[in-house]
Amino acid sequence: MGRLTVRGFLLLISCCIFASFGGVAVEDSTSPYGLRLLIEDYPFAVDGLEIWFAIKTWVKDYCSFYYKEDDTIKKDTELQSWWKEIREVGHGDKKDEPWWPKMQTCEELIQTCTIIIWIASALHAAINFGQYPYGGFPPSRPQKKELQSTMNSWQILIRLI
Repeated sequence: MGRLTVRGFLLLISCCIFASFGGVAVEDSTSPYGLRLLIEDYPFAVDGLEIWFAIKTWVKDYCSFYYKEDDTIKKDTELQSWWKEIREVGHGDKKDEPWWPKMQTCEELIQTCTIIIWIASALHAAINFGQYPYGGFPPSRPQKKELQSTMNSWQILIRLI
């Protein structure tokens, strides 16, 4: 299995910034999480919204401990170098796009970190587990059939864990 490069990571982030709640929610200051779902009976979005809010709350508390003012974000050379590398090296083909946060405010840092954690945790798990109906069908994964022919079910379970 290959490792995730900065470029691959950024591609994932850029695709998911819009995809996370774009199209299924609108900003609504009267809603408990600041967003109102356009489709109320959409379990992934309902659960995801709660998880998103929990992640964002934690990130806000964490970032606020270290960055009391926006000026400290601007002056943090290590943070600015990290953000520059993400944009220019990891996604050189998209480095001049206007949608990149400037990383000049605490809110931009909080939103960016929330997106990264969301993608690496809740969104990844939801997308990954949604593949079982396809991957569970042996003709879709011939290597699964090979595993089953040489091991009993407990050995397969232990190997998959």
